[in-house]
Amino acid sequence: MNSRKPLAVCVFCSSSGKIDRRYVDLAAEVGAELARRGHSLVSGGAQVSCMGAVARAARAGGARTVGVIPEGLVSVEISDEDNDELVVTADMRTRKGEMDRRSDAFLILPGGIGTLEELFEVWTARVLAMHDKPVVILDPTGVYEPLRELMVGLTDQGFARPKIWDAIGWTSSVPEAFDLLERAQPRIEFSPEDYAEAEL
Repeated sequence: MNSRKPLAVCVFCSSSGKIDRRYVDLAAEVGAELARRGHSLVSGGAQVSCMGAVARAARAGGARTVGVIPEGLVSVEISDEDNDELVVTADMRTRKGEMDRRSDAFLILPGGIGTLEELFEVWTARVLAMHDKPVVILDPTGVYEPLRELMVGLTDQGFARPKIWDAIGWTSSVPEAFDLLERAQPRIEFSPEDYAEAEL
C-alpha cells in the first residue's frame, strides 16, 4: 500500500456490450487493484460492461463505490444499484461535474466517444491549471495510440502546447497506472508567452 492518503479515483471507461472481453477483464483488474491499495471508486454508475466490472471488483475487494448516472440512463435500467452511493443527475453535464467534484484522480481506460469527452475535459482543465488532480491513461493494447499520434502532430503544428504532456500520464500496466495516480503531480503554470502568436 502506498503511503499517500487514500484517493477517490474516478475511472472513465466503456459501457458498450460489444467490446472484446479483455477490456472488461482489464476494468475488473483495475477495480481489484484500487481496492487492494485502499482507494475508493467514482464511476459512471452503470452495471454494464467495463463500468459494471470495475465497480463489482472494487466492492469485492472492500472498496467504497460511488456511481454517478444521469436520470435518462436510470430509466433504461442500467444503473448499478449495488453502489454504496448512487447519485442521479439531471443530465450528462451535471454528471461530469459531480464526478469531477467527488474525485481526487482520474484513470482513463479504453472507451468510446463518451470516454474521450471525459478524458479531454479533465486533461484540458489540468493543462489550464484549473485542477492539480492526476490524469492517467491506461492503454495496454494500444487503442489510444492513434490519439497519441494525433496529439503529437497537433503539438508539432502549434495547435497544442508542449505542456499538455506534463498534464497526463500514459501507461500500459495497472500497477504503473496506480503508481502514477498516487504520485504528487507538479502544478501546471502558464505565462503570457503561452498565448503569444506564432512568429510570422
